[in-house]
Amino acid sequence: MTALSRRRALTAAAALGASAVAGKAFAQQTVTLRLHQFLPPSATIPARAIVPWAQKLEAESGGRLKLQLFHSMSMGGSPPQLFDQARDGVVDMVWTVLGYTPGRFNKAEVFELPFMSGKAEPASRAFHEFVQTHAADEFRQVHLLAAHTHGPGLFHSKFPISGLDSLKGKKVRGGSRVINNMLLKLGATPVGMPVPAVTEALTKGVLDATTIPWEVTPSLKIADLVKHHTTFAGPTGLFTQTFALVMNRNSYDKLPADLKAVLDKNSGVEAAAFFGRAMDEGDKAGLEVAQKAGNSIVTLNAAETQRWKSTAAAVEADWIKEVKAKGIDGAKLVADARALIAKHTG
Repeated sequence: MTALSRRRALTAAAALGASAVAGKAFAQQTVTLRLHQFLPPSATIPARAIVPWAQKLEAESGGRLKLQLFHSMSMGGSPPQLFDQARDGVVDMVWTVLGYTPGRFNKAEVFELPFMSGKAEPASRAFHEFVQTHAADEFRQVHLLAAHTHGPGLFHSKFPISGLDSLKGKKVRGGSRVINNMLLKLGATPVGMPVPAVTEALTKGVLDATTIPWEVTPSLKIADLVKHHTTFAGPTGLFTQTFALVMNRNSYDKLPADLKAVLDKNSGVEAAAFFGRAMDEGDKAGLEVAQKAGNSIVTLNAAETQRWKSTAAAVEADWIKEVKAKGIDGAKLVADARALIAKHTG
């Protein structure tokens, strides 16, 4: 071997060695991801889902995958801006309500229709599968980690609700355009706002009532602000809202392969079920707070519930007509959503 050949061989070997060392260092690096969401840390999803999920990621990655959690919009912006913050890389991950950005998740909206679903864990399994099958294009700008729902939606009000006439002219918070349309059909005056604003709105008289599930009521002090809670006969709630845990695509793509595998293992339908299960547990806790406060908790009977269902059916008809104008077969999506809920409810 000539001197030149030896030098070239040594240079190549050195480069290969440096590459191997760099690759090993890359594979062993610690990655910290920022997760932004809109609720206080004591609320159900932060406390019962996001924190344990983050701890599981860290444990299964040997401490190399860490999540830095930013609660209550502490990184700035408003709840409707969260999805775009993940899309644009302002943060690495967000947990958000899909209904806060009307017109973006047209197909996913089907799960918000009145009396669509009940318990959150099976409904979340169904919703995540639905998104994967029918609405993946609505999440193409981000990397979807989990899509889920809350449990049965109900009313929390300053006045008793005994029937449909009780809502006439009352100012009621709705969390999405579909829910607002439902409130309008039921005779209420809908007031759209993200859930963090509900406490102040009830306190100042901007609202007479709100539509939220039990799970979020303790963190918002709802049982202190209203004395009436009204739910419905049967396994389904009046309404459902949908949520997503999403990640910036570039943040996901640049993860080392082994950390990506840890994240993948903790994403998907089982992660959706985990978040849904947290919602169901939170519903029990929220109900207990209202019971201990001595509040009135009423379940409308089957006949009265059917009156509400019949009136609210117009919301479904409106939705099918609206999405048809966008080239979407809404009737098929409704049927498929109900079939998936039945499949996972068992």
